[in-house]
Amino acid sequence: MTGKSPPAVTDSLAWAADGAAHLRGLMSRLGDDAFRAPSLLPGWSRAHVLTHLARNADGMINLLLWARTGIVTPAYASADARLADIEKGAVRSPNEIRDDVIASSDRLATVVRDLPEAAWAALVTNVQGRVIRASAVPWIRAREMWIHAVDLDAGAEFADMPGPMLDALLVDGCEAMGRKPECPVLRLVDGGRAWEIGEGTAVVVTGPAPELAAWLLGRSKGKLLRADGARKLPTLPPWL
Repeated sequence: MTGKSPPAVTDSLAWAADGAAHLRGLMSRLGDDAFRAPSLLPGWSRAHVLTHLARNADGMINLLLWARTGIVTPAYASADARLADIEKGAVRSPNEIRDDVIASSDRLATVVRDLPEAAWAALVTNVQGRVIRASAVPWIRAREMWIHAVDLDAGAEFADMPGPMLDALLVDGCEAMGRKPECPVLRLVDGGRAWEIGEGTAVVVTGPAPELAAWLLGRSKGKLLRADGARKLPTLPPWL
């Protein structure tokens, strides 16, 4: 197991719950026709993104069942099965998708509520094949809720996130990027705060924290950011 500890479970659960409420508000304001419109994710409609969030909740439930029972239960049966479920679910009616997003989120909340305290320390394997503690699952879910709310292209922004979560997301994103040898050495700066990737002479990228996070995670071209000593921002590899 590698990497820094995720945010505290209590913090992540609060952020995930806030994200669920935020997403419900977005869904309630989306007209039925809007579900078929493109999202910010290439090849996916908003219906795809919302279906993915529902299946992600089920995937997180699987990981927590693994933590509770010790029986290996991957988040998804396979990458192909995951994509097939999303494609199949994306053609449903908007009301079916709304209900699925809410019901799956509620199922996850019930599993979290009933999870024995000792199970949070259990080791499971995430979608990327990395071994993590079950205590990271609420953080993964919080990220999914808030980032994919932005991906809906329905008015949500990284600035909507709770401030402490945004800071944790930048720390997490920098750590993930730091594992990629093709990522340049960076120092992200917002006023008196800074987040670093790699060691050595860094390209200093300055701007508001929400814009830094959006650029780092591939959700923005960084038009509001400035790279010191460079005419353009460096090219980043995919976040995940």
